[in-house]
Amino acid sequence: MEPGLSRAMPRIAFLACPETLPGSPTRRPDAFEHDLQLAALREGLGSRGEVSDIDWRAPLGELARFDLAILGTPWDYTEAKDEFIARLEALEAAGVVVANPAEVVRWNADKLYLKDLAARGSPSIPTLWPEAPRPDDIRAAFDHFGTNRVVVKRRVGAGAIGQDSFRRGDPGIDLWSMDQPAKIQPFLGAIQHEGELSFIFVAGELSHALIKRAAPGDYRIQSLYGGVEVPLDPAPADRAAAEAVMAMLPFTTPPLYARIDMVRLADGRLAVIEAELIEPYLYPLQGPDFGQRLADGVLALMV
Repeated sequence: MEPGLSRAMPRIAFLACPETLPGSPTRRPDAFEHDLQLAALREGLGSRGEVSDIDWRAPLGELARFDLAILGTPWDYTEAKDEFIARLEALEAAGVVVANPAEVVRWNADKLYLKDLAARGSPSIPTLWPEAPRPDDIRAAFDHFGTNRVVVKRRVGAGAIGQDSFRRGDPGIDLWSMDQPAKIQPFLGAIQHEGELSFIFVAGELSHALIKRAAPGDYRIQSLYGGVEVPLDPAPADRAAAEAVMAMLPFTTPPLYARIDMVRLADGRLAVIEAELIEPYLYPLQGPDFGQRLADGVLALMV
């Protein structure tokens, strides 16, 4: 810790990447989410802490000067998962508090964790798990699920990047392949009709909820593709469903933050799409007291 700073004024690193850092020539058009999330944390902290956004690949000595590192927008970690986890472990070894911790990231980085949640009782979407899917895997999935449309996602991925959707008989299937582990699921129409429900938790408690809806003609709900967000006062059963997923996470202590993304099944239940515990956007504009909650949670980790 630098001279002049004390535990009353901790230094906090908001880990990011060149695609999200202000002023970067490679900054993504949806990196405004970085700005909003960082601003919410700073406002919540007020004079109780000092926050700096910094590339997670910065020299370890530079990062180790911080008291805590929050995984803000390191969106490129999906292309370097092992390097990212190793960096978090190195920070922890250097005495830096990491939120969420490396053990959480290790469990959450590969979407195989969804099998774990399903085994613990979470309503889930039927899924196939090919290691490197080819056209025959897509064709087989139509029959396996008894559907005419499927979605293919990377097992290590985020933001719908690299994601594809196919309809039965689509000629593009013959030209398609994915050179990494994937998951294939039936396309759920509720994504376009109702949207994706997101529940934001801080230190294990629900902060706020929202519905994310895709632009007309699309099914991807991220802002990068024109998706929009609407605040939600969730029905008691829906809130309970999200809280039940939180209770299934295999950690002794709830993570500092979590975003539970869910979609409605034909029987009315909510099923987990993702339990986002690494670098999710936490929609501060839809949670009026989110910044205060997050700041309080951050400071509690350093007590």
